[in-house]
Amino acid sequence: VQLQASGGGLVQPGGSLRLSCAASGSTFSSYAMGWFRQAPGKERDFVATIDQIGSSTYYSDSVKGRFTISRDNAKKTVYLQMNSLKPEDTAIYYCTTSATGYIESSISRYNYWGQGTQVTVSS
Repeated sequence: VQLQASGGGLVQPGGSLRLSCAASGSTFSSYAMGWFRQAPGKERDFVATIDQIGSSTYYSDSVKGRFTISRDNAKKTVYLQMNSLKPEDTAIYYCTTSATGYIESSISRYNYWGQGTQVTVSS
């Protein structure tokens, strides 16, 4: 499985961005997907996850109500809509595939990772 994340950039506080992650391979719809982020000097943290069919989602407390994860299995793509962005959302955002079809927040449950896309929130 190869994952290609895109959509990052520089945005002002309060703005929005939509990240995309395109996957290769025929098993995309078999696995839950997740987004994690890593700020400079910090650990990689869980952001959001969605199950294999898109019926269940789960978010970190820091993004709940502002971010929305979704997926299109026909396009083999997972999205992260980010609204009301704050400077503390600045990080490299990574998409990843879970080892199961169920929502997971533990990084240890994820196996394949994309290259990451930079999100910078600054005025």
